[in-house]
Amino acid sequence: MRVPLTTRDFIDRAELVYGDRVGVVDEPVQPAPSLGELTYRQLARRGRALAAGLDGLGVGEGERVAVVSHNSARLLEMLLSVPSFGRVCVPVNFRLSAEEVRYIVEHSGASVLLVDPEIDEALSGVSAPHRLVLGEEYEQLLDHDREPRPWSEPDEDATATINYTSGTTARPKGVQLTHRNIWLNAVTFGMHMQLSDRDAYLHTLPMFHCNGWGLLYAAAGLGVKQVALRKVDGPEILRRVDQHGLTFAAGAPAVWNAVLDAAADLEGPVPGRDRMRIVVAGAPPPSRTIARVEAELGWEFNQIYGLTETSPLLTVNRPRAEDDGLEPLERAKNLARAGVPALGTRIRVSESGEVLAQGNTVLAGYWENPEASAEALDGGWFHTGDGGSVDEGGYVTISDRKKDVIITGGENVSSIEVEDAVFSHPAVAEVAVIGVPDEKWGEMVTALVVLAEGETVGEADLIAHCRTRLAGYKLPKRVEFREAIPRTATGKIQKFKLRQDFWGGQERQVN
Repeated sequence: MRVPLTTRDFIDRAELVYGDRVGVVDEPVQPAPSLGELTYRQLARRGRALAAGLDGLGVGEGERVAVVSHNSARLLEMLLSVPSFGRVCVPVNFRLSAEEVRYIVEHSGASVLLVDPEIDEALSGVSAPHRLVLGEEYEQLLDHDREPRPWSEPDEDATATINYTSGTTARPKGVQLTHRNIWLNAVTFGMHMQLSDRDAYLHTLPMFHCNGWGLLYAAAGLGVKQVALRKVDGPEILRRVDQHGLTFAAGAPAVWNAVLDAAADLEGPVPGRDRMRIVVAGAPPPSRTIARVEAELGWEFNQIYGLTETSPLLTVNRPRAEDDGLEPLERAKNLARAGVPALGTRIRVSESGEVLAQGNTVLAGYWENPEASAEALDGGWFHTGDGGSVDEGGYVTISDRKKDVIITGGENVSSIEVEDAVFSHPAVAEVAVIGVPDEKWGEMVTALVVLAEGETVGEADLIAHCRTRLAGYKLPKRVEFREAIPRTATGKIQKFKLRQDFWGGQERQVN
């Protein structure tokens, strides 16, 4: 027997087994009216009402529903419901500029656009056949009086979500994740992290980012209470860990640096000590940070490696029983590696040193981009664009980034896109943008600039110029002026030479 694996499995099981349990705690402070606490039964009913409302708008199977929102119960129910009735959810980074959001909405061909009220005005020029603001307009869309049309032919290989990610070009690519991708990522992730119905999960990680790494699906299927966090704030994270008895969270190193800073100011014990476990990805933090998480917070540190294109789980690094007796820094050094392949995943390194992957979490392709799809999946392996190594125990270490992407605060930034923005200033003759190591952000977006003859401009002015063209997190945080930028005989910038000034003496060329 073969039964299609679909996202609906997770919310259906949550409703059946954990219907009366609190499924999600909405953000209490936000522009849209808070939904407060919803049981999994209420969440499932709202999801069916959303599907019926989309039926009423004439939005058919396979059509795209885009949403630009901070973490919230409404975003969670959309990610659970929209794909479950045969449509495609397109969660969009709320930090992007209006022009970037417009490109994604148009490129995906979205029939519906749902916008958080906090950014509604900023996105006033972005439209779709149906455009609604989350809050009262969205609530009016929900049709509680009619059963939605079921998905006519559930297909686990159908696209469930399209998640846009920055790559080596200025235009983002739409990663097509299928129901099968999402299902197997969620189940494998939940197994490796030993999630159970005794857990409570905090959404420090943006839900738009690779569907919250798929953890929202795993949490729903296992009856885990989910707490939405709209904006990352160290003291607020600690408060909610205490208030809701939280046990699990995931995010980029910058999140946990903020928590460490907040914990240093506490007068009493750290909430969640000896019960919280966290998952870190986006950029491997220094061993010292890992040791501080376990010593100062008393929280278990876990690391994964993956990409939006892989749903994202590829490797897992969890504390092992064999490491229990190690000194803290030695234990932290082991945890600083990317980890070993997750169950069902194969990893190898090509002759050129690139990390390649095979597995059921690898994307189906890039939306409307067959050339990029063929290149990424050449030879039956997904080409991560990262350089690295695999030791005899199967542990993967990421040492260099072959594709020109900077990971800052867990977000991908295309260096080419930033270079275009800097170069648009008339005083700039040449520019190269690289990531340099930074304890807070993982990597700091840094612009190395050669000025045109006779021109003068300051660092602050260049950053202000870029602010009109880029989302805030993509802005250069540092500008250095140079006499020249090293190039090859064919004119290509030698970024590895530029990085040497900042990364010298470090084992990795990514942070």
